Amino acid sequence: MFGADDVELIERKTVFQGYFRVDRYRLRHRLFGGGLGDEIRREVFERGHAAAVLPYDPARDEVVLIQQFRAGAYAKGAAPWLIEIVAGIIDQAETAKEVAIREAVEEAGCKLIPPLKPIFSYFPTPGACSEHIDLFVGRCNTAGLGGIHGLAEEGEDIRVMVLPVETAIALLDQGKIANATTIIALQWLARHREELRGLWQ
Repeated sequence: MFGADDVELIERKTVFQGYFRVDRYRLRHRLFGGGLGDEIRREVFERGHAAAVLPYDPARDEVVLIQQFRAGAYAKGAAPWLIEIVAGIIDQAETAKEVAIREAVEEAGCKLIPPLKPIFSYFPTPGACSEHIDLFVGRCNTAGLGGIHGLAEEGEDIRVMVLPVETAIALLDQGKIANATTIIALQWLARHREELRGLWQ
């Protein structure tokens, strides 16, 4: 297996700095057939690393999903209000679990019951973006949850949806959920739901 030592970094330069950052890399990397390849140039979108959590109430068999405006979907020409799970950027002083717990309160008014259960850690778009996501499922009580949440200073306008698991999975099967992290989380829950209910009840 190749690793980071099999890459020769020639130059890394920041070519854009705004709300996010874009770095240009010049590098060579080891080839499967042996030796190093020619120099290649790649731009990498630096948006930070994220934590995401699917709040789940095992007693009611319900999940908490959110809906909010997404500029990327708008730019693509798709309906820009996406159904998602809770997520947030990890600051340097925080752990992924701490972010998931904090964001559940900020985005959904939902208090999670520790410990969180890790699902996956993955790169959603590694061909062009450095972002890495730590994905969890978190136990909660969905009674009384709903409404509009989010931080006004961050331009957030988030609608909270409490749905039976079967309804959420039906939305997934109907193609009404277009957010990759949410798709992964709900597919995982569909496979591990009974095991999780036994563990948490």
